[in-house]
Amino acid sequence: MEPKRTDHGANDLDESINKSVPAGRYFAALRGPELDEVKDYEDILLPKDELWPFLLRFPIGCFGICLGLSSQAVLWRALSTSPATKFLHITPLINLFLWIIALAVLVSVSITYLFKCIYYFEAVKREYFHPVRVNFFFAPWVVCMFLAIGVPPMLAPEKLHPAIWCAFMGPYFFLELKIYGQWLSGGKRRLCKVANPSSHLSVVGNFVGAILAAKVGWIEPAKFLWSVGFAHYLVVFVTLYQRLPTSEALPKELHPVYSMFIAAPSAASIAWGSIYGEFDGCARTCFFIALFLYVSLVVRINFFTGFRFSVAWWSYTFPMTTASVATIKYAEAAPSVFSKTLALSLSFMSSTMVALLFVSTLLHAFFWQTLFPNDLAIAITARRLVREKKPFKKAYDIKRWTKQALMKNNSGDKEHHEKDEVTY
Repeated sequence: MEPKRTDHGANDLDESINKSVPAGRYFAALRGPELDEVKDYEDILLPKDELWPFLLRFPIGCFGICLGLSSQAVLWRALSTSPATKFLHITPLINLFLWIIALAVLVSVSITYLFKCIYYFEAVKREYFHPVRVNFFFAPWVVCMFLAIGVPPMLAPEKLHPAIWCAFMGPYFFLELKIYGQWLSGGKRRLCKVANPSSHLSVVGNFVGAILAAKVGWIEPAKFLWSVGFAHYLVVFVTLYQRLPTSEALPKELHPVYSMFIAAPSAASIAWGSIYGEFDGCARTCFFIALFLYVSLVVRINFFTGFRFSVAWWSYTFPMTTASVATIKYAEAAPSVFSKTLALSLSFMSSTMVALLFVSTLLHAFFWQTLFPNDLAIAITARRLVREKKPFKKAYDIKRWTKQALMKNNSGDKEHHEKDEVTY
């Protein structure tokens, strides 16, 4: 098919700006495990040589920090209350300390992102259509459920009120109806087109919700969520196991994004034990799947070296923590020196990882001030712009871009744009 040529480059560019970006376009224009880096031959709508406003640089992936901290609160609650680790005499104050920090971070991140929704809604909309970041819209509700599960015994009764489950699981359920519907009905956002390791975030919440449902005493809804989650986990797992849509980038960088694979089976084993009151054969099957995937990552430790730090790394800590909690439950059901040693080892690894990331985050945020670079992924064009001449010089007003659907504000460049030949 011959490329279409036009003498009105500026008008066609405006059409590309205002048009919704299709899912396949993100894979074509971006690279990296999180699809957050623009390929060299691509152009973006905002200036690269200027520092954008903070809210525009604040990604939805920041909720990954909340995931890591809230899951740690669950882990240390299990360590302080489990019969398998009773000999350690771990104080419940650690659970209280982590829970308070996780709650404070969740409130801070939520308020900040709410302001982004108010002032830069176009950027939020683009994050929602991003194949990777759309899964992080599930994260706030998963964090809330983690906090409810890991609440210190001194702050709440053992059996929580069902209204808590409804408040947190309701938004999650309606969002997954939307996403799963797109996977099922086909189109440009069917699963085989948009599947990536972070898709597990849209599945694992079903198991976390099942754990919370069992905690509030609603067993049947817990069984329902477990069934839905397991069915979709199998589909996502098989789809990703066969071929990753981001496979062109992942073999080069070998990012810890692979740790997402162990989140769902670990949470499924815990949820099954919570629903039926024992860590039986089905729970152990899910646990052994997670354990095998965990070991397969550990033996390839060189996969996880040589990358630049980003807040997205936080989202890869909660699968490690979930696997640690599942191991503690297994040690309760099958007490032995091996199971207890394994539980303590995995718990130590996950807590150490969270501690290192916490220190790194503080250093990048306050010392080096590199935690939030320009978010180039949200500024790609709807279609690739192929030019035969020298690329035009853009001058877009950022605030107007976010409020008026990416319309350019500098009419002085219009004559220069009309001289360019734009090929689609």
